[in-house]
Amino acid sequence: LAEAGVIVSIDSRNPEVVRSALEAGARIVNDIGGLRLPRMREVAAAAGAPVVAMHMQGEPRTMQREPVYDDVVREVREFLLAAAAAALMAGVPDVMLDPGIGFGKKVSHNLELLSRLEALTAGEHAVLVGASRKSSIAAIAGPAEPKERLPGTLVMHLRAADAGAAMLRVHDVAEHVQALKVWGALQGTEYVT
Repeated sequence: LAEAGVIVSIDSRNPEVVRSALEAGARIVNDIGGLRLPRMREVAAAAGAPVVAMHMQGEPRTMQREPVYDDVVREVREFLLAAAAAALMAGVPDVMLDPGIGFGKKVSHNLELLSRLEALTAGEHAVLVGASRKSSIAAIAGPAEPKERLPGTLVMHLRAADAGAAMLRVHDVAEHVQALKVWGALQGTEYVT
């Protein structure tokens, strides 16, 4: 893919996997661990690769057991800004923030993050949102099958785009392109897809 000119992002919490992928042509590091490992920052910095730092409370196996926050937006924002600062100090060229919809968060936490996303997008870092087919959609409105959650996904992603998200992680690309173009026309702007 990299040889064909595709911009490849490596999604891993393992610094050595990331290093190998960057050597093979990946250009972006996506760490759901939020760059907690100093080695991850070192690998990205050495390759001159920008990173996506995502917030996740807990670990993938246990993150949904009982996530608790006093103020989910404040806590996620503080975590991500600290992760970005550490990455930049380590020499990483750029950091994009991902609030981690569905990662160690209840439905109410996900809704609060999307409702108050401007608390993240108003800062100096670009924000990525990935709510595509998330279980929160099923919890709110159904259906159980992930591939049938496109309507809810589009609503969440249009909210994110309207709040200033710079990038959306999606499954249904053509449908998102159409929705964003129509939304952009209604706003008198043009969304880049």
